[in-house]
Amino acid sequence: PAVVVGKQVWLSGQISIDAGDDIISQTKGTLEKVDALLAEAGTSKHDLVFVQVLLKTMDFYAPMNEVYAAWLEGVDIKPTRAAFAVDALPADALVEIVVQAVKQD
Repeated sequence: PAVVVGKQVWLSGQISIDAGDDIISQTKGTLEKVDALLAEAGTSKHDLVFVQVLLKTMDFYAPMNEVYAAWLEGVDIKPTRAAFAVDALPADALVEIVVQAVKQD
């Protein structure tokens, strides 16, 4: 689920259908997975440079964004981000999140 090349870290798209059947639960669960995978790769959300959010519908944007903003509290430099709706996500998930990070010295 992660590729590390030098200081760069790319995570495969993460979903969390086991976290619940609503956008808030799935967003929280997905971001917890992202945190764990980044830690395994020797980095954290503080080193993120780009985040891509795929949503089942743009109706989920506002609640996802509230969870996402809370998750990034304390991060000095927020990553760039793109968010868009897609026709279908794996396992009928409501949200999938892809991130890229650059490890700091």
